[in-house]
Amino acid sequence: MKKIGLISDTHGYLHPRVKHHFKEVDEIWHAGDIGTLELADELEAFKPLRAVYGNIDGAEIRSVHPKHQRFMCEGVDVWITHIGGYPKRYDRQVYEEIYKNPPKVFICGHSHILKAIPDHKLKLVHLNPGAAGKNGFHKVLTLMRFELKDGLIGNLEVIELEKRV
Repeated sequence: MKKIGLISDTHGYLHPRVKHHFKEVDEIWHAGDIGTLELADELEAFKPLRAVYGNIDGAEIRSVHPKHQRFMCEGVDVWITHIGGYPKRYDRQVYEEIYKNPPKVFICGHSHILKAIPDHKLKLVHLNPGAAGKNGFHKVLTLMRFELKDGLIGNLEVIELEKRV
């Protein structure tokens, strides 16, 4: 079993409670718009990090973190990208591949809207942890935690870090 901390859209800001909420996780996954390489390095020094770059990330981050990560974890096929859309409205950049070869868990960021949606047609779970940074229209800074075990996702938690005024 692996415990995962999921974060996105930090835009260079690491909320002081992120590490507290991720202290029990085995890995941190960042779904893009990291903002600075220093933020990614700080997360990676704390826990193993899998990250993708987002549309605001510059060449330095893009040279270290890919646009897509697709991998197996605890028997679960996972795909992380920043701009991916959501069930019935997948982005054109992922549309063909997701219908041809759907993962079990599809993770993206970008919208700053927290979502956990089953896609019954493709038999996958779509996750978007919302936004944990201060830039954007979102009203609450959010994260997710979950577990992967024996090919299944479970114990999904939504964490609210802070309401924005």
